[in-house]
Parts: sequence; structure tokens; C-alpha cells
Amino acid sequence: MSERAVLEVIALGVEDAVAAQAGGADRLELVTDMAADGLTPPVETFTGIRAAVDIDLRVMLRLADGFAVGDVERVVRAARELRDAGAEEFVLGFLDADGCVDLAAMERVVPELDGCRWTFHRAIDRAADRDGLRKQLDGMPGLDTYLTAGAAGGVDDGLPTLLAEAARDGEPGYEQRVLVGGGLRLDHVPDLLAAGIDAFHIGGAARPQGWTGPVSAEAVSTWRTALDTRA
Repeated sequence: MSERAVLEVIALGVEDAVAAQAGGADRLELVTDMAADGLTPPVETFTGIRAAVDIDLRVMLRLADGFAVGDVERVVRAARELRDAGAEEFVLGFLDADGCVDLAAMERVVPELDGCRWTFHRAIDRAADRDGLRKQLDGMPGLDTYLTAGAAGGVDDGLPTLLAEAARDGEPGYEQRVLVGGGLRLDHVPDLLAAGIDAFHIGGAARPQGWTGPVSAEAVSTWRTALDTRA
């Protein structure tokens, strides 16, 4: 692998962002309220982090726990406010009550991103039909990444799916980068790298004190070293 693997770290605030960059993160996912698995942060949090670090930032567009869009116009307003504040990358993904991609919601929100790059997040791991979701979203402007563990239960359960999907790289619906996260451990990394997967997402693994504590630059550096050594 000629290019180094991407390491994305969840950041809740400026302290997290600075530590993640110091440890070697390539990109941040900005969220608030991890008790709800990560919601849209205040605009002020984004602007503070943007001023403090110079690595890429992807901002969550998700206003309530679960994967239903809820009030889509509130999501649209949040997207506009973040764009106006300078946000250039996003994370989103909405399912309907049947576990299918909510195309109406996606088609309402995505145009507000003005072609910015975005990740479809782990809603794919709760989808009734992963392959169908990918094909329905194929060609949607800005979509360049799927954040996935391969299964709702995490990478331990989803590893076979991740490896199978990596083998389909380049097929319609499978051109986007696979960003692996959700119960990801260092011992998963060799098999994932060997399959050609080159992007990794960590949250709790960057926080030795748990979610009540900050990101540790040393913990991030351990991942950076492992990815660079095995690449």
C-alpha cells in the first residue's frame, strides 16, 4: 500500500481535536452527545475546532438518536448554518421505518451541502438491504465514504461482510471508500489492510478514560504507528 491509511477520530471539542491531530489523525468526525451515538454539534463547536486544527473535519448531521431523519427542515437548517460557518465535509444517513434508505430525506438534505464531500454513516449497518442501499445512493453528489462495521454489533460480527464488500471495490455502488469503525480493535487491522481497506475510525479507542475523558494523543499515536507499520 503506497499511501498511508486514513485515521479518523471522533472529537467532541477543541481539546479532543488538538490531541487527535497531535497523535497523527488525518481527519476528525465532529459530534456532540455520545449518549445518543453522536449528534450535530453547535456551530460554535465547529468554529472553535476549525480555528484550532488544520486537518479535515467532517460534521455530523443528525439531530436525534436513531436513524430516522425526524424534522428534515431542521436538518436542512443545521446544514445551512454549518456551511455558512465554513464546514466543507459532513456525515449523515437516514433510514425509513422499514430499514430502507430514506431517499426523500437524503434528496432534501444533500443539495444543501453544495457538492461537499460526505460520509454515509453506520445507518448502513442497520439497513434491511446493504447492497440495495449502496445502489440507491450511487451517484449522489459528494458521497465518497461509507462508515461501517459490517454489522450492527460491530467489527467482530461484521468482518466477513467488510472483506466481501472490499472485494467488490469499483462495482456500481461500491466505488466509495470503506471507513471501518464500530468496535474496531488493532487486531482487526491486518486483515482489513490485506483486503485493501485503507480508512479507520476510532472513538472510544482514543479515550483511555472512557467517554467522560478526553482524546489521548498517545492513544491516537498508537493507532497511527500501527497503521503505518502494517501498511
